[in-house]
Amino acid sequence: MKLIPTQDAVGHVLCHDMTQIIPGVTKDARFRKGHIVTEDDIPVLLSMGKEHLYVWEKSPGMLHEDEAAERLRALAQNEHMTATAPKEGKIELKAAIHGLFRVDVERLFAVNSLDEIMIATRHTNSVVHPGEKLAGMRVIPLVVSEEKVRAAEAAAGDQPLLELLPFARTSAAIITTGNEVFSGRIQDQFTPVLVEKLSALDVSVRSQVKVPDDRRQIIAAIQAAHQSGVDLILCTGGMSVDPDDQTPGAIKAAGVEVVSYGAPVLPGAMFLLGYFPDGTPVMGLPGCVMYAKATIFDLILPRVLCNVPVTRADLARLGHGGLCLGCGACHYPICPFGKER
Repeated sequence: MKLIPTQDAVGHVLCHDMTQIIPGVTKDARFRKGHIVTEDDIPVLLSMGKEHLYVWEKSPGMLHEDEAAERLRALAQNEHMTATAPKEGKIELKAAIHGLFRVDVERLFAVNSLDEIMIATRHTNSVVHPGEKLAGMRVIPLVVSEEKVRAAEAAAGDQPLLELLPFARTSAAIITTGNEVFSGRIQDQFTPVLVEKLSALDVSVRSQVKVPDDRRQIIAAIQAAHQSGVDLILCTGGMSVDPDDQTPGAIKAAGVEVVSYGAPVLPGAMFLLGYFPDGTPVMGLPGCVMYAKATIFDLILPRVLCNVPVTRADLARLGHGGLCLGCGACHYPICPFGKER
């Protein structure tokens, strides 16, 4: 930082805000910290009584904060995202679509481990809507060495740190199992919950059938749903270890390769996930999905709809953060539930 005559400040970077006062009109920052002085700015600054300015002198090998922020934006931004113009050295990325936001957490950590560099994001695997914030980035000082920005680029690698995936699977079949529902002794309260949750992610329910706790009938219903060409098959009921609960075995016998029966998430421990050989996903949903606002289903469904492969290891990682605290007023997803890191 140095003090120079205002007339000599063109091309230099202001070190603090400059307030312009016009009685009865405005009293606000006319020039912000980090602004690069132009020829047109000189008479305005002089009219504000600024005969001298404290500035950073830009030198070879140094980047202004706005230039550096643009370089960081390029490391992070991917398709389906929009970027704001630099403001006070910061750029924000926003969602252009309804979809699933994902972060390469390890590469982001590598970038943020560097001095004077920062990129802040939402949690990975977050469902977002158009216009919502995804990330913000800037360098800490007004000017930074280009060498440090190049180090961030090397740490990030060749692929963007972020991605926003559209929901690719848009149709579902629901298979409701249970003698009590099939016989009409109790009302099916599960399906309306699923329809609402699926609709929120742009998925329509193409079919829904009720079958008793009969292994052969459940197998036949699953296979019929698969042959109909739906993008997703959901089985409700019969997911516990009671003798009459046939759903997990029937899913496997229908030709589904089961990724996992069980997950370290509460509510949702008795969850089942599998795939037909052609990639069609099948889920066995425990009863908690019917009455709890947030469960394992809410954590996994968006990934499945975006064709993100979900492995047994992915489910195992959900154990950290997979305990719902049962708050009196549920604020999911604005809460710790399902946040892996």
